[in-house]
Amino acid sequence: MPLYDDDFYAWTQHQATLLRAAKWQELDYANLAEEIESLGRSDRRQLKHRLEVLIMHLLKWQYQPERRERGQSWRSTIREQRNRIHDLLEDSPSLHPQVDTLNPQVYIQARLRALDETKLDEGVIPTACPYTVAQILDDAFWPDETD
Repeated sequence: MPLYDDDFYAWTQHQATLLRAAKWQELDYANLAEEIESLGRSDRRQLKHRLEVLIMHLLKWQYQPERRERGQSWRSTIREQRNRIHDLLEDSPSLHPQVDTLNPQVYIQARLRALDETKLDEGVIPTACPYTVAQILDDAFWPDETD
């Protein structure tokens, strides 16, 4: 039997085989539980990261409208992040309440990254998120779009 610490991939394949064969007594319960929890944390981290990138690009979109034409990648990034967030939430609907919980802390980092990338004065971008969660996730929402 492959050991968890010696060959992780082999261990996962062996555990899957044991599960399919219903060989409950041979399973490595402690490490299986840890890995299952880790999968959930991974999805939450991915959600947090994607929200941060999305909000940062929404801020750049809103507060540097003169760069929108040159920043077509902003539009693409906004769409990509929204799509990936929608996919994540579809696969794991219980993550949806996490969006509300994560938004304030994610906004702080997104704002700082937007300020670093845009070189705008700190007073230009608000310290509290100017968007609702519904707006952030809405494919039709483009802050202060005038075109």
